[in-house]
Amino acid sequence: MKAIRTFTVRPVLAESLAPLDRLASNWRWSWSRATHALFASMDPALWDEIGANPARMLGALGQERLDELARDDEFIARVREEDERLTAYLEGERWFQQLEGDKPLHIAYFSPEFGVDGSLPQYSGGLGILAGDHLKSASDLGVPLTGVGLFYRAGYFRQSIGDDGWQRESYPLLDPYGLGLTLLRDREGAPVEITLDLPGDRRLSARVWVADIGRIPLLLLDSETPSNTDEMRRVTDRLYGGGGEHRLLQELLLGVGGVRAVRAWSELTGRPAPDVYHTNEGHAGFQGLERMSELITHDGLSFDEALAQVRAGTVFTTHTPVPAGIDRFPRDLIADFLSSGLFQGLDAGRAISLGLETWEGGDQGVFNMAVLGLHLGQHANGVSVLHGEVSRGMFGMLWPGVDTDEVPITSITNGVHAPTWVHPALKAVSERAWGDAHTDTHDWTDRNVVSDAELWGVRQEMKGELVAEARRRVAASVSNGHTPSWVEDLLDPEVLTIGFARRVPTYKRLTLMLRDPERLTRLLTDPERPVQIVIGGKSHPADDSGKILIQQLVRFSRDPKVRGRIVFLPDYDITLAKDLYPGCDVWLNNPLRPLEACGTSGMKAALNGALNLSILDGWWDEWYDGENGWAIPTADTAANDEERDDAEAAALYDLIEHQLVPRFYEREGGIPLRWLDMVRHTMTELGKKATSDRMVRDYVQRLYVPAAAHDVALRADDFLEARAVAAFVSRVREAWGRVSIASVDSSGIPQQAQAGDTLEVRADVRLDGLSPDDVAVELLYGATNEDDALSRDHSVSRLSPGASAADGATVFSGTLPLGVTGTFGYTVRVRPAHAQLVSPVELGLVTYAS
Repeated sequence: MKAIRTFTVRPVLAESLAPLDRLASNWRWSWSRATHALFASMDPALWDEIGANPARMLGALGQERLDELARDDEFIARVREEDERLTAYLEGERWFQQLEGDKPLHIAYFSPEFGVDGSLPQYSGGLGILAGDHLKSASDLGVPLTGVGLFYRAGYFRQSIGDDGWQRESYPLLDPYGLGLTLLRDREGAPVEITLDLPGDRRLSARVWVADIGRIPLLLLDSETPSNTDEMRRVTDRLYGGGGEHRLLQELLLGVGGVRAVRAWSELTGRPAPDVYHTNEGHAGFQGLERMSELITHDGLSFDEALAQVRAGTVFTTHTPVPAGIDRFPRDLIADFLSSGLFQGLDAGRAISLGLETWEGGDQGVFNMAVLGLHLGQHANGVSVLHGEVSRGMFGMLWPGVDTDEVPITSITNGVHAPTWVHPALKAVSERAWGDAHTDTHDWTDRNVVSDAELWGVRQEMKGELVAEARRRVAASVSNGHTPSWVEDLLDPEVLTIGFARRVPTYKRLTLMLRDPERLTRLLTDPERPVQIVIGGKSHPADDSGKILIQQLVRFSRDPKVRGRIVFLPDYDITLAKDLYPGCDVWLNNPLRPLEACGTSGMKAALNGALNLSILDGWWDEWYDGENGWAIPTADTAANDEERDDAEAAALYDLIEHQLVPRFYEREGGIPLRWLDMVRHTMTELGKKATSDRMVRDYVQRLYVPAAAHDVALRADDFLEARAVAAFVSRVREAWGRVSIASVDSSGIPQQAQAGDTLEVRADVRLDGLSPDDVAVELLYGATNEDDALSRDHSVSRLSPGASAADGATVFSGTLPLGVTGTFGYTVRVRPAHAQLVSPVELGLVTYAS
């Protein structure tokens, strides 16, 4: 008989153990070795059995054992010490507090998923893991940030693999109380409920769970509340579990409900309202419309004024390099919701236009969430340098007439939270060598600090743990309950180990390694220098093409010829990843370039001393240096997909056979010294860059601080500047079709130009009612190619306005000393100019001289 509800009943804690409640409810334990060890020591076997979660541990341990620990003076002292450490961590000044100048008061960070720990399965892959690491580093750095997401009662899904190799999904229900979450309550003690009015006289309500991620509150909205109908209770049932209206309701709850939840949280805690809103992908785009609605109804702003104010304080991060990865909804469905009264005071037609694909070739019958995000976010970025380039090309149509390299989307390369992902054994070595200093200060190349024997020893220890975990998981997955004898010999700690694990969309090419099965078999089974491969990954439940790839790989791995040398580990998640990354010698990544936005799994492996073997995509494209791994050549000239895959698979096999294998098995005194040279270089150099601390510092300094300054500037004096910006944009857009450059004249250059000559340029510009202060007339100049196009690194000089010409045009002029030699060219353009524009081409209005 199945229970209709489950929950955790906790025993009573003695006063001496009371701090355990606070330690268990703050997820800092997930990256604090000492706190983690404290809870594990209470009953190591039970700790592993319940999934290594302190809140579950307190519920499962039993009163007798807790009473016993309450009499253990040594344990009580450890509890007191950890409680004092947590207090110091939460209350002490950190990097952000020491940052000089004006800075944000409060940042609201929205994401559809958060990967904080394996015991809180509210993530599906890299987007969620990145969001979790963002919160952790924001906490470590003292950034005043609040996370906003949804609480999915069944999380994503648990994966198992059947005898036929086919992925199967299960959805165990989660007890938020048993996970250490706290229900947000008002001052009278009643649960806070957020309510959205929907079409058809329906209402969607949600309660708010709070997870303390160190110093960062994470607000998770949950539609499982008595206020809802059965239909509405299912809105937050599963992560990415439905399409159509179900998915739209999730995103409305995240965006609209999330803003309302942050407002309630701020009011109850006394925190200031956010001055920066950061949307991690387009799923939370409706938060901008909700804020516009507030500004219109509560502050009396017009649509355009509210739009200007919202844009000023919004950061939008895109993670997808492919249009198919963007959420798109039927226009008519969106119209129903926007006309239902959900967004009070908001012009539904104009609001819909913010998400429509109005460019040539776009589909005006759909509402595009990334387009909405870019229209509502004045500060936008991709997640690696290459992805920034891809994003500027992908979304360039939103800025017609603007060269692709000037599209106002910058990039901040992702990073990973080192305290979470570096293996405890390796962390112990670094703490002995460098204390508690961050990874960006560690010089692993100094053999006098960490010897080859010590480094190789800890690398082998980590690999031994992976082998043991792989054998355990494979044994547990055998359906008949009898462990075959070959499982005992699965993998070998002495063998070169390659790891590959990620979500399984087709572009990540899970099965590229199977392109030539005979050659792969020879590599795996070489009697002298074998290779072994450990693989994990989940396919979306509705993606049968991904499930087929998993099935192909599983079937190959079960062939007796290679069994034990290649293994697929089911249910890839944070818990498995913490064994997998440190235990591999090499991390493999072979996506279709440039479809990997960043690919942070390779960073996690690198911080643990693994070398990367990857297509030059995502972060690897900018940080590969020839000494931190190997780059798989990209077959850009291939005639078709088949030819490309054949060529890149052959290159992969060649690198493994002729470079990785010889370098790994070349030993002196049993240690691969040249291999360790690469490991030391990797850990030192990527330790400086591949961390989420560096990433969050970049977000603060490059995006959050400017966004907060723009928000404050537009909000001051009863939104005086917001009104001015809206009036400026309206005036410029109305007039721009009549703005033209009548003529451009140059002088000062003899027939043969020489370095040192001075170019004098005059442009007559017809402004048709705009003033010279409304525009910038610019001279663009630099080297040119054979098509007379200026190079991407051309320079820009602003021309100065002067008197009106005879025909009513305004004269703009300037001089330019020629300081370089070679082919040189220039052109003149005019664009809108306003102090509150982040990018010179932000409005997409640019007129060039013809």
